[in-house]
Amino acid sequence: MLSAAEFENASSRNRAEPVEIWKARIFIREHSGEEISLTKVAKAVNISANHLSEKFKEVTGVNFVHYIAQTRTEKARELLQDQHLRITEIAFAVGFQSVSQFNRVFKKLTRRSPSQFRAAHKKRTQGSLIAEKNRRIFP
Repeated sequence: MLSAAEFENASSRNRAEPVEIWKARIFIREHSGEEISLTKVAKAVNISANHLSEKFKEVTGVNFVHYIAQTRTEKARELLQDQHLRITEIAFAVGFQSVSQFNRVFKKLTRRSPSQFRAAHKKRTQGSLIAEKNRRIFP
């Protein structure tokens, strides 16, 4: 699924996404929990690293490294909703090399630390549960 920025950027050009970029994005999503390099992805989609880097930025509107960070952060946001998973477990599961890197990138992209994100999600979930319970009691 394209992020809003990717969709807007792709739509504004009114042309289909090149197959090598499509394949690269799929490869990144499927392997985001692993160490990923531009060279590794370029080999997987059978183009040069320089060409991939240029086309990737042109098509998606973000550079390769930023796209990987976004992909990992999106997965982390999903995992942070599970209160039983530790933040350190999540950081490594989504592919970050250290917890400090994870915290820094997550906060840069979401404007909240992983702990703040989790706390806000917990409050929203509890608020939804209370509202649902009230609807059942007071129809």
